[in-house]
Amino acid sequence: MTESNRSHLSDDQLLAGLANGSDAVLEELYKRYFPMVMNLILNNSGTEDDAKDIYQETLIVLYEKVSRDSLELHCQLKTYLYSVSRRLWLKQLSTRNRNGNSLWDTDERADVDDDLTDHEARDRQFDLMADSLDRLGEPCRTLLEDFYIHHLSMQDITEKFGYTNADNAKTQKYKCLMRLKRLFFSVFKEE
Repeated sequence: MTESNRSHLSDDQLLAGLANGSDAVLEELYKRYFPMVMNLILNNSGTEDDAKDIYQETLIVLYEKVSRDSLELHCQLKTYLYSVSRRLWLKQLSTRNRNGNSLWDTDERADVDDDLTDHEARDRQFDLMADSLDRLGEPCRTLLEDFYIHHLSMQDITEKFGYTNADNAKTQKYKCLMRLKRLFFSVFKEE
């Protein structure tokens, strides 16, 4: 994709490119909209690093919505990105106990509360899963990480853990997975 083609992309084309994992589109999103977010953060008690963090999290929210085909954009992409960044920065400021809930705005805003609520719920679930994995103990933790994260084959796992055959390794993986599921849902249901 050439420089001139990128700069003429519509919001829909940018969203489609983001959904497809295009590095060129991601670069274009940074080029077009990061300065706006940087301005917002710098004008409201933040640093350049804060702006980078907030914009990265904003793009994660956008990517999650686009990849699940659940983004209903009722405004310009620029407005959506500004609004998500603004809400994330307000939340950050309130955690730091600075400036309360007032920001000096430079652009239009859109209602993004539901999108951020979904994002925060998913983040919480990932945290719960990580905690559950930590509590799972060995060898289950390593076995599940080797299979699901490091993509080792059942044969590799059989050899690594000294199981007699791949079927025994599969059975152990299943038992570990059920234990992890019980740990996760015992905490998840409490919340």
